[in-house]
Amino acid sequence: SLKNHLFLTFLESQEPYFATTKERFFRCQMTDLIFAERELVQSLKEYIEAEELKLEAVKSWANKLDMLTHASTSDPEGFLAHPVNAYKLMKRLNTEWSELESLVLQDPSDGFISNMSVHRQNFPDEEDEKGAAKALMRLQDTYKLDSESFSKGKLPGVRYNAQLTVDDCFDMGKLAYNENDYYHSVLWMQQALRQMDSGEDAKTPKADILDYLSYSVYQMGDLSRAIELTRRLVAIDPSHQRAEGNLRYFERLLSKELRDLGRSQQEPADERPIQLDTYERPKDYLPEREVYEALCRGEGVKMTSKRRSRLLCRYQDGNRNPRLLLKPMKEEDEWDSPHIVRFLEALSDEEIKKIKELAKPKLARATVRDPNTGVLTVAHYRVSKSAWLEEEDDPVIARVNQRIEDVTGLSVNTAELLQVANYGVGGQYEPHYDFSRKDEPDAFKSLGTGNRVATFLNYMSDVEAGGATVFPDFGAAFWPRKGTAVFWYNLFKSGEGDYRTRHAACPVLVGSKWVSNKWIHERGQEFRRPCGLTEED
Repeated sequence: SLKNHLFLTFLESQEPYFATTKERFFRCQMTDLIFAERELVQSLKEYIEAEELKLEAVKSWANKLDMLTHASTSDPEGFLAHPVNAYKLMKRLNTEWSELESLVLQDPSDGFISNMSVHRQNFPDEEDEKGAAKALMRLQDTYKLDSESFSKGKLPGVRYNAQLTVDDCFDMGKLAYNENDYYHSVLWMQQALRQMDSGEDAKTPKADILDYLSYSVYQMGDLSRAIELTRRLVAIDPSHQRAEGNLRYFERLLSKELRDLGRSQQEPADERPIQLDTYERPKDYLPEREVYEALCRGEGVKMTSKRRSRLLCRYQDGNRNPRLLLKPMKEEDEWDSPHIVRFLEALSDEEIKKIKELAKPKLARATVRDPNTGVLTVAHYRVSKSAWLEEEDDPVIARVNQRIEDVTGLSVNTAELLQVANYGVGGQYEPHYDFSRKDEPDAFKSLGTGNRVATFLNYMSDVEAGGATVFPDFGAAFWPRKGTAVFWYNLFKSGEGDYRTRHAACPVLVGSKWVSNKWIHERGQEFRRPCGLTEED
């Protein structure tokens, strides 16, 4: 259709923004990596078996020749007096030693190396590893999980045990340190030190951990603890020049602080282990960070008994729509103002399976619209993969679109294509508006369909932990339930944006979250949702 052609042309014009992302791996792709690694392990075992067979053959040769040369060298003339021995010596040196040389020169690693080369092009790189580490830190912050919880695998809803070693924790802390993120560097270096002090073996020297930890603690403003840790470092490695210099510098700073305070003696360093609340996490660009993260944890939800009494459930027949008369949609109120509803059985398991199947080959890093240019681009605050599906892809997409139109009463002829998104562990979309604001009037100009009047969000998976949809402005949190959908209006009837609908997709803690979005636009709704007379009608 012309509508889909225009929308696809719009997306294709932004293609470079999809292609340049380095965060390529989300849950659906990571399962492919699992099987690739399994194939490499099998290839490695075959290589080892071939090497062992080769070594056994060489050892057999060596044992046989050892016995033979022991006999021949004890009486060379007597040995060679036998004509057969003389013949076999000529034969061995001319033929059989050459065969042994060929055997030794055989390289059974060819198959393994070839397999590695095939898979290596799809391996994660340094940026991908960095992104995975940052995802752990994001989960740590959002759900207030200490480093030990991650290190020991103590997470809610997990089915498989996974632990981090001293070296893993050190690498996490080092990554944070290199990003000047001393808050997380302290947490992970402290965990590495705790595990090492408990007797766990590691390749990382304790001096390296203390080096990073002491300076990170200093950067967090804890001078006394920095001095105590640096003294531990000097005791382990007296020749550590940087530690000696840092210790003298820290002690001078402390002396100056004491003089400024009119004190002659410092208080003993805090010997309590460093915890999540030992140091304050630095503020960032997001003003509602604390409210948003609290809602993700299920805290601060403003669902009162009075509000709950106003929430109802009903059978939605779409104003006696023929397609809903025999089987109306089950509808529940999730929130009263703004009015948000949840539709039950909005998608069947078969439809979800087909939509995922159609989306997987098309998945690319999800984008956001640059408010200054209107161009789609990747952003660190939206970490997911998405694909756009049109009705021509499969009849199921047309059926889903029609169902959305039937239950909402809004036309989907001017809506965007169905967007399918996959959020793996740590995947999120921080607080944002779905509609374009007055300071970004050209956001949807190229579509020619007006602003996003409403959002229809299908949940296509259950999530073991995390992954809620939250609204910080009015304190609501909705958790994914497979096959259900939530719906709300982004604009008042006047066409003004409802700023209360700023919302977020919380990071997935355990599991994988699949959703599909249908953003419905203003054009075509003139008689389905007539304009109001006041700004907030």
